[in-house]
Amino acid sequence: MDEQFHITEDGRQKGDEAEEMFKLWLDKHGIPYFYIKQDVESFSPALDKLFLGKRPDFMILLPSFGFIFVDVKNRSLHQKYRTYPLDSHETKKYSSLQRRFNMQIWYAISNRDYDYKTWLWIPVSKVMEAGMPRYSSSKSNEDFYAVPPEEFIQIADDDSLERLFSKSF
Repeated sequence: MDEQFHITEDGRQKGDEAEEMFKLWLDKHGIPYFYIKQDVESFSPALDKLFLGKRPDFMILLPSFGFIFVDVKNRSLHQKYRTYPLDSHETKKYSSLQRRFNMQIWYAISNRDYDYKTWLWIPVSKVMEAGMPRYSSSKSNEDFYAVPPEEFIQIADDDSLERLFSKSF
């Protein structure tokens, strides 16, 4: 695990729950994917080094497009800032990976408040553009990008993934 990114047991459980619910959403919509296990045995050391110690949770296959990587997050709207916090260290790693290998990496966010029926999508590159200013968490002293809700593409349970691309381009 990255030395700068500390995750609580509760945070890990919420993340696991979000990933499981995302798999169910993908299955419901017939979207093909690879689930990328986060254990160290599932990647070669050379590949792990290329991924800079951080890798997304899913690779989604899109006909006539190719694929995108998705990192699933269980996040709630920060009540004080009215934004969604995304770890700046992790986002910078993903941005570097995205530029180096010319691949798309997105975040997909949901939580129990949405009953995992709505997913908020945003490409990593947009987080760095729209997520300013950064702030530090008083709990963890980690830097976060504060991303306003209107910067995300909202996909409801009955929406198609096509909505993601119709709103992106």
